[in-house]
Amino acid sequence: MTQVLSVASECVPLVKTGGLADVAGALPAALAPLGVEMRTLLPGYRAVLEAQPEAETVFEIWDLFGGFARIRRGHLGAQVLYILDAPHLYDRDGTLYLAPDGHDWADNAERFAALSLAAAMIAAHGIEDWFPDVIHMHDWQAGLTPIYLRELGAAERVKTLMTIHNVAFQGCFPAQMISTLGLPPQGFTMSGYEYWGQISTLKAGIMTATKVTTVSPTYARELMDGAFGMGMEGVLASRGADFSGILNGIDEEVWSPPYKSPEGKVAFKAALREEMHLPDSDGPLCVVISRLTGQKGFDLLLEALPALLEQGGQLALLGSGEGHFESAFRDAALKHAGVAVRIGYDEAFARRLIEGGDAILVPSRFEPCGLTQLYGLRFGTIPVVSLTGGLADTVINANPAALAQGVATGLQFYPLTTEALTQALIRLCDLYRQREVWTQMMTNAMAQPVGWDTSAKAYAALFAQMVAEDETEGNRA
Repeated sequence: MTQVLSVASECVPLVKTGGLADVAGALPAALAPLGVEMRTLLPGYRAVLEAQPEAETVFEIWDLFGGFARIRRGHLGAQVLYILDAPHLYDRDGTLYLAPDGHDWADNAERFAALSLAAAMIAAHGIEDWFPDVIHMHDWQAGLTPIYLRELGAAERVKTLMTIHNVAFQGCFPAQMISTLGLPPQGFTMSGYEYWGQISTLKAGIMTATKVTTVSPTYARELMDGAFGMGMEGVLASRGADFSGILNGIDEEVWSPPYKSPEGKVAFKAALREEMHLPDSDGPLCVVISRLTGQKGFDLLLEALPALLEQGGQLALLGSGEGHFESAFRDAALKHAGVAVRIGYDEAFARRLIEGGDAILVPSRFEPCGLTQLYGLRFGTIPVVSLTGGLADTVINANPAALAQGVATGLQFYPLTTEALTQALIRLCDLYRQREVWTQMMTNAMAQPVGWDTSAKAYAALFAQMVAEDETEGNRA
């Protein structure tokens, strides 16, 4: 049995801002049948502690960046959850990363260094007579863990895996915080955690972890390119064969459609149209569930929207983000009967959109993995995606060869331009009118494996490899 401590800043069903939480929440249960015992360490945000009132103290830390902290044992389904209860760091209003004024918490460096240090202390000293063989670190919030492991003398015994969910978030803080964070000054170099004169906790994890992964094979390749690497392309290239991509999955039990065949969608589509006050139409009802940002390609969608509407298509959108996008989509809804917009986020409503929509649009400029297209596939809601990252890895494009073989599951477009997206939407509407072809695509999509089976096996094999390499090195010594 391989013992793994997963260290994450968010985790479903307790707290979530993005796909990282879905992965952290689903992976422990997916790995359990494969001989991996994964326990999870999560910050003790107010919502987490309120959801786990029975969690008992199993570890105490007398001074963790300015205050007393305890680690409580809770549960993540049938798996063990450790909660870092440090009120001076986590018990506050606002969101996980932002203060009520919308800016980053001023002490985010200490808040997530504390998470990394607590993980290292668990590995070094054990917890409940349990010692992890591997620490699985998610994104910059856990990136300092290998450095603290080394400082505690446990780096040789415990292996570390750094998973990058989005390289754009790099955990950069002023160099003056080296002492505050308890980091070794000699590590502040180009080959260490220094990044353009600052501390980068993401770079720290990349440079010091035993292995590094990201959330899709295509994104791993893209990160070697300056257009996608966000300045980290050289750092990642330096890891060579120790860097790879493992595709995310989704929880197929949680995301299980209430219908078993394409015909079952009809009633849900009618209910969605009624809820969103959309008229009947002979074109596809397209849905969007996303943050409204330039990275997600919503300038392209706004420019391509007239072509969709001219073809009889409709748009139902749920999201929030940059103010000019929110205003632009609201204006589109006022001008066009075929557009309906709800600003904000509502998990139940997001599910109704996927249940009732004909197609789900994901026009991202880059997308490390993406989960909404996986939800779409599961529900027979045909994805229209840009050819990037995990979108390229998960959708079979409806090109002539795929249609002839009857294997297409969606549409991909490239390059990332308004013209290419416009042509994809016109093509979508054309395919929608070919009922036999469309039904086959829906059937293919609903049958496509989108769960964790394959990816969990890849993680289990990687963990086993890391432990075996450690044992081999020990025998040679």
